[in-house]
Amino acid sequence: MCKAAGDCIGRKRWGALLLLWLLWVGVGTAAAQEVPIRVVASFSILADLVAQVGGEAVTVKSLVGADGDAHVYEPLPADVVAVQSAQMFVVNGLGFEGWMQRLIKASDFRGLLVTASTGIQPLSLSRGPGVEPAEVADPHAWHDLRHVQVYVRNMAEGLARLAPERSALFRANADRYQQELVALDRWVREVLATIPPERRTVISSHDAFGYFTQAYGVTFLAPVGVSSDAEPSAAQVAKLIGQIKKRKIKAIFLENRSNPRMVKQLIKESGAVLGGTLYTDALSTAEGPAPSFLAMVRHNVTALSRAMGD
Repeated sequence: MCKAAGDCIGRKRWGALLLLWLLWVGVGTAAAQEVPIRVVASFSILADLVAQVGGEAVTVKSLVGADGDAHVYEPLPADVVAVQSAQMFVVNGLGFEGWMQRLIKASDFRGLLVTASTGIQPLSLSRGPGVEPAEVADPHAWHDLRHVQVYVRNMAEGLARLAPERSALFRANADRYQQELVALDRWVREVLATIPPERRTVISSHDAFGYFTQAYGVTFLAPVGVSSDAEPSAAQVAKLIGQIKKRKIKAIFLENRSNPRMVKQLIKESGAVLGGTLYTDALSTAEGPAPSFLAMVRHNVTALSRAMGD
C-alpha cells in the first residue's frame, strides 16, 4: 500500500525507469552479440578454418589469398590497415610467415594474436649442406588432419576470449568441424590403404608433405626444400632424376602456386608423367577444385591415389 498518492506515482516512475534500463541493457547486449569479430588470417587455409569455427559471428580477411604463396609474400599497405583494425590475427607459426613480425610491428597491432600451431610438436627439415641453420621446423602441419584439430581448438579458444558470451557457439561449431575432420581422416586412410606400399612414392614441387608422409605413409621427393623460394642446384636435380628412374616413380605433381618449369624438366629427363596439381599452401579460387580445406584434402588424396594406383 502507498502511504500517499505521491509515493505510488514515484514508485511507478522508478519502475518504468528500471524497465527501460533493463530493456536498454538487453538491446545493447544483443547488439554487441550481433557485431561480428574482425579476424585477419595470414593465408587462405587458416581463413577457411577460422570461418568454420566463427560462423556468422566473425568476418575474416585472408592476407595471402587463393593460389597465393605465403613463403614469398610481401605485405601491402592495405594489409597494414587490415591488421591494425583486426581484433584477432591468426597465423600458422613455425616460421611459415617470415614477414609476420614485421607486419605486426608496422601495424601496431593491439588485438589477440593466435598461433594456430601452438601445441603441435613440429617435424624438422634439413636445409642441406652449407646452409645455416642446418635444420628448421617444418611449418606445413595442416597436412596431418589430427593437427588441424589442434588448429581448430586454438581458434575456438581465441574467439571465446574475445567474446565469452558467444563461447558456446564457437565450441559447437568447432565440435561439428572436428567430427568432419575425423571422418575425413578415416576416409584418407581407407583410400590410401588400397595402394601397395611400394607404389606410395611421388614427386612434388617443394618439400611440403612431411606431415602427410608421417600420418598416411606416402613418400614425397622434391627438388626444393621447405620454402618454395629456394632454387635446387643442378646436382640436386640430377640426383632426383636418378631416384625417379631407380625407384620407377610414375607421377610428378605440380603445386597450385609453383613455377612449372622445374617439373617440366623432371618429366622430360626422367620419363615420368604429370600426375596433376596438388594444393599445398593455399586453397583454390571458388571456381577451382579446392575452395575449402576439406575440399583441398579430398582433391589431393584423389589425385594421389589415381596416380599411384594406375
